[in-house]
Amino acid sequence: MLGMARSGQSAAALLERHGVQVVRVDRTLGNDGDTGLLDGVDVLVKSPGVPGGHLLVRVARARAIPVWSEVELGYRLLGVDLVGVTGTNGKTTTTELLGAILGARTAGNVGRALTGLEAEPGELVVCELSSFQLEDIEALRCRVAVLVNLEPDHLDRHGTIEAYREAKLRIFENQEEDDTAVVPRGFPPVPGWGRRVEFHHEDPLPAEPRIPGAHNRENAAAATAAARALGVPDERIAEVLAAFPGVPHRLEFVGERRGVRYVNDSKATNVAAARRGLAAYAADPVHVILGGSPKGEDFAPLVAAIGPNVRGVYLIGETADELAAALGDRDAVRAGDLATAVRLASEAAVEGDVVLLSPACASFDQFEDFEQRGEEFRRLVANLA
Repeated sequence: MLGMARSGQSAAALLERHGVQVVRVDRTLGNDGDTGLLDGVDVLVKSPGVPGGHLLVRVARARAIPVWSEVELGYRLLGVDLVGVTGTNGKTTTTELLGAILGARTAGNVGRALTGLEAEPGELVVCELSSFQLEDIEALRCRVAVLVNLEPDHLDRHGTIEAYREAKLRIFENQEEDDTAVVPRGFPPVPGWGRRVEFHHEDPLPAEPRIPGAHNRENAAAATAAARALGVPDERIAEVLAAFPGVPHRLEFVGERRGVRYVNDSKATNVAAARRGLAAYAADPVHVILGGSPKGEDFAPLVAAIGPNVRGVYLIGETADELAAALGDRDAVRAGDLATAVRLASEAAVEGDVVLLSPACASFDQFEDFEQRGEEFRRLVANLA
């Protein structure tokens, strides 16, 4: 088991419950460069955070040792019936929304590792699948596979948009004729043999979603198409759409101070997601906090999305200089860290304004993950006078 973070620990435990001998490998254990650990190994299971260029992965492939992602292992050992959701943005919201509609448990990139479920064979599970997880599947098959959207992301890992796209589309490759592929309207043909169902954010829905924004209507349209493919009546879909409150760290209202609203969009870890966040508050005066660790994206589309309603831009993290250069003549405050950015934005904001954390970048320069970044934002807002 290569990579002993959350999903690696779950995978190792599941293997051992099935009587399999596991060799744990991780850089924190100091053994991730020891290729001798591959001697006598039948399968290398890889955590999603481990890149394909890792030494042990390359040596395993050279020795014809199968390399599986953690979700591939979970699918094989648990025998669950998967509804898979992928996409650049909105996959967590769509996964949780589908889980609520279907009354099913959710797993995967959404939080709990698939291998961490104590599931019954044949149980329906809604699984969020990232490109990092999909790039190492082999047999994993989704009864319904959903692609919410596809835009540039994770180019620091995949290298090219073509490689990223190829990884995402693997969600469809093992589908059979009685399965369903749910894709945006007009999307090119995808691998696999699933029945194709298209959706669009302007499609009529059984009810308007409680969560605001055109991007959330896109999520609702994708979830509705998937639920209908599984035979769920519109009455049930409408009930959930009207009640579903959204997910943490995605346009999450976290408080109001002196008439200023604070919104946690820490999950906006790429340019496309941050643009959606800005669009959701296009009618409000906004102070936006941007920056973090780089992902190899072009910031020009983000700058173009910063309209005249944006009263202040506060830059944090490793990408501050790159963002400042992209902003050009537009004034921006180099806050450095999140605490300083929140303080400066709160001092500048007046009643009716919105302070929006929508970083457009990963979080690993200053935080463990986007969740920790969002939780720190919540804490900082709670401590404002």
